[in-house]
Amino acid sequence: MSESTVTETEQATLDGDGDGRTRLFDGEPKTIRLTLDAGESIPAHKHPGRDIVFLLRSGAVDLMLGDETVSLSPGDVVRFDGDQDISPAATADSEALLVLASSSE
Repeated sequence: MSESTVTETEQATLDGDGDGRTRLFDGEPKTIRLTLDAGESIPAHKHPGRDIVFLLRSGAVDLMLGDETVSLSPGDVVRFDGDQDISPAATADSEALLVLASSSE
């Protein structure tokens, strides 16, 4: 018979006054609440070995993924490989939830 592991239930809120990048939980997968003011962007960077899910909760973001730019509106969800250049740029005050998981490949 295999041994099972019980994990604790963790809870966080996305509401609040946190600015910038707030890590919601310790450990994996890495879960981030990202807030950007209109006109604010994050320079191109990579998250090697990660699959990323980006959910835009409010605002508007142009998300550069490699050579492609994806324009996101509230409720849009995009999943992508973190091995490429990534740069979100807010065209309105914005809030997003990002989940960075270890790639399975």
